[in-house]
Formats: sequence, structure tokens, C-alpha cells
Amino acid sequence: MNEIKCPNCGTVFQVSESDYADIVKQVRDAEFASELQEKLSDKLEVLRAEQKQTVHEKDVRIDKLEGEIAHLKESAKSAEKEFQARLESEKQASVSQAEKQIIQLEGQLAALKESSAVEAELAVAQAVEQEREQRHELKSELDKAQAALSAKESDLERIKEQYKVEKEALAAQHAIELTSKLQAKDDIIQIREQEIRNIQEMRGKLTVKLLGESLEQHCETEFNQIRAVAFPNASFGKDNDAVEGTKGDYIYREYDPDGVELLSIMFEMKNEADDSVHKKKNADHFKKLDADRRKKNCEYAVLVSLLESESELYNRGIVDVSYEYEKMYVIRPQFFIPLISLLSNEAKKAADYKHELQMIRQQNIDVTNFESSLEDFKEKFGTNYRRASERFSKAIEEIDKSIDHLNKIKENLLGSERNLRLANDKAEALTVKKLTRGNPTMKAKFDELSAADESEVS
Repeated sequence: MNEIKCPNCGTVFQVSESDYADIVKQVRDAEFASELQEKLSDKLEVLRAEQKQTVHEKDVRIDKLEGEIAHLKESAKSAEKEFQARLESEKQASVSQAEKQIIQLEGQLAALKESSAVEAELAVAQAVEQEREQRHELKSELDKAQAALSAKESDLERIKEQYKVEKEALAAQHAIELTSKLQAKDDIIQIREQEIRNIQEMRGKLTVKLLGESLEQHCETEFNQIRAVAFPNASFGKDNDAVEGTKGDYIYREYDPDGVELLSIMFEMKNEADDSVHKKKNADHFKKLDADRRKKNCEYAVLVSLLESESELYNRGIVDVSYEYEKMYVIRPQFFIPLISLLSNEAKKAADYKHELQMIRQQNIDVTNFESSLEDFKEKFGTNYRRASERFSKAIEEIDKSIDHLNKIKENLLGSERNLRLANDKAEALTVKKLTRGNPTMKAKFDELSAADESEVS
């Protein structure tokens, strides 16, 4: 028989040999299993650490590859071969590293077979599978990077081709526009030259009087051709009303749909033959034109002149001479319609501005009236408020006085009530004995009355 002592209570047990052997075997197996489990845990920790290190190395390599890919995108085709070589080198290095790790893991597997073949096999298989997945992911990412690079290169080629096509189209369009503008300019020059030749021929054939009348007829014809479309509310005719012995050539007046005059122009047309002995200047006609404008109440004065044909100033276009006479212009015949259009548009804009200004003024008047009404209301309301406030204050003062008066009455009543209560208490405490105390006469009288009452009762 064998004895076993309990480590907690100290009790000794008697066990048979077979039971004792079983107990020893259980303890030995438990220790062995614990030791085996500890070794396996250590091995697994080592494997996990190595796997983490491997993953970190892969991440580092991936970051490095991404940087290289970005660099390759910038250097485009010139660095493609270098990229492929480096990529292949990295792939071979990765494969070599993985093979080394597999060999290392296989060696660890052989070492672990002695302690726990099944657990080691599973751990190594898991590590190999993870390595395979990492290699597959790395390859997929590299393939994606290559595909992205190819797509970028295709986009770059397409953009270059598109830019080339657009550049050629713009160049062609610019050439067409330039040619069209040059052609239009040449046409205008030819037209102007033809007009000059016609005028020169006309001057050679006509007298001074006919020259002036032909210029007037020309302007009138130009106006009548577009009157219905461009100036439906305008009148243009000869000035037949001589005031103080003078009159202008033509008067232009334009009205709005309501019949209000928008624009008025006094026109003077001047022409002379090239071989005229006494050539005049445009300035010689300014004073009379300004006087005619004022007499006929016209806003503008315009001299349509072929005088001073060699003057660069008057040949340039519309000449503003308002520095000498207010609202006066000198033009060549070709600027007759453009000047009327210009002044008409400005007059319509001015009318619109006047209308808007009138509306704004009316709005300001409405706002002013509203503000005045508001101020009047505020003033009257303030007066009524002050009066009501004064009356309310007086009422409060009267109420306060009434309250003070009532409080005094209350105090007096409370004082009377206390005195009455004291008098009542004294009256209730008053007895015959107290009244007759120290008064023999009254005591004798009350005794007699008491005796008489008792005799009546009996």
C-alpha cells in the first residue's frame, strides 16, 4: 500500500499500487502536455513574429514599388525598360526571399515534428498559404500598376493627338477668318474708292448749286430707304420755315410711342466743286448751323460736308466739334445713317434712364410719404402713450395712497379688536366676589339678594 498526503488539509490517504501508478501517470502526462503546449506556443509566437516581419518587408517593398511606379510615370517611355528590369529584380528578390522562408519554415517543421507534428504542420501550411497569398496580391498590384501606367500612356498619346488636331483646326479657322477679314477690307476699300471716283465724276459734271442739292438728295434717299424699318417714329424733311431770315437744310425729329420727342437734329449739307476758286472750310458754317439749331429748338447740329476733302481730321469719321459749339458734329456722307442711329440709341437709353429715374423718384416719394406717415404715427402714439402713462402713474399713486389709508384703518381696527378682546377677557373674569372684595356694604347687599332668591326658589 502507498500513502498520499493532501497538500491542503494534510490528510493521508492509503492507495493501492495500481491506483498510485495511475495517479503518477496522470501527473506525468499533464506535465508533458503542459510542456508540449508551452513549446508549441513559443514556436507559434516565433512563427507569428516572422510572419509579421515578412508582411512588414512586403509592405516596405510595395511602398518602394509604388514610388518607383510614380517616378516611371513622370519619365514615361524613356524609363520603361528600367522599370521592367527593376520590377523583375524585385519579383525575383521576393520569390527568393519567399523560398528562403519556405526552406526555413520546412526546417522548423522538421524540428517541430518531434514534439507536435500535427500543430507544426498546420502552422507551416498556414504560413506557406499566407506567403502564397501575399505573393499573389503583390503580383496583382504590380499588374494593376502596369495596366494603370499603360492607360496613362494611352491617355497621353490620345491627348497629344487631340491637341494636334485642335491646333490644326484652330490654325485653319484662323487662316479662314484672316482671309475673310482681308477680303472684306479689300471690298470696303474698293467700295470707298468707287464712291470717291463717283463723287469726283459727279463734281466735275455739276454746278455748285447742283452739287449741294445732289448731296441733300443723297442723304434723303439714304434715310428713306431704311425709314420704315429703322426709324418708324421719326420725321426727316427740309427746313422750310425761315426764322430771322435763315433756315437749315433738313430737320430730323424722333418720338416715342406716346408722342414724346426723344431726339431732334438740325442738318446742314455742304459741297463744292474741286475747281472752285473760293474754297470754304467746314468751320465757316458752324456759327450759322448753331444759330439755326437754337432757333428751331433742336438738340443736335450736324454738318454733312464734302469740304476739305484732304483733311485727315474730317476723313477719319465722326468729328465732335462741341468744344466750339454745343452738341455739334461734322461727318462725311457715308456716316449720315450711322450717326443718326448712334444718337437715336443714346436718346432711347436716356429716355429709359429718365423713366427709371422717375420711377425711383416716385418710389422715393412713396418711401418719404411712408416715413412721414410712420413718424406721424410714432409721434401720435408717443403722445397717447405719454398721456396714458401719466394717468396710469397717477392711478398707481392714488392706489398707493388708498392702500396706505386702508393699512392705517386696518391697524386701527386691529388695535380696537385687541382692546375689545382685552375688555371681554376682563368682563368674563369679573365676578361678584371680586366686586365686593374690600366693600362690606356691597357684599351685604349681594348676600341679601342671594338669600331672597334662594327663599323664592324654595
